[in-house]
Amino acid sequence: MNRKDAQKFAAEWANAWNHRDIETVLQHFHDLISFTSPTALAVSGLATVNGKNALRAYWMEALRRIKTLHFNVERVVWDAKSRELAIIYISEIDGKSERVSENLTFDPNSLVVSAEVFHGIAY
Repeated sequence: MNRKDAQKFAAEWANAWNHRDIETVLQHFHDLISFTSPTALAVSGLATVNGKNALRAYWMEALRRIKTLHFNVERVVWDAKSRELAIIYISEIDGKSERVSENLTFDPNSLVVSAEVFHGIAY
């Protein structure tokens, strides 16, 4: 992946989320994904969700609880050496906005093997 690929990935990722298309998002994730998020803690009781099936179940439940969702990518940061991508975006959920950074680590096959989400200031 290079910077252009990273920007394309982030745009497609946001588009899939904006269409609530979990399966399109999941196609880029390894079966043994480790996903950490404060929202996961609030929804599932676990801060870290392990495995693609568990991640699917968490995301489906999270989407079930919200009415509106829109992600607007502000920028991406790609580190080729560590194979890490940070997607910095504005998350608009049910009328509330906040800045979020989704940090993804890729394996050599370009699948996400770990992810950590950081929430910033609410607007």
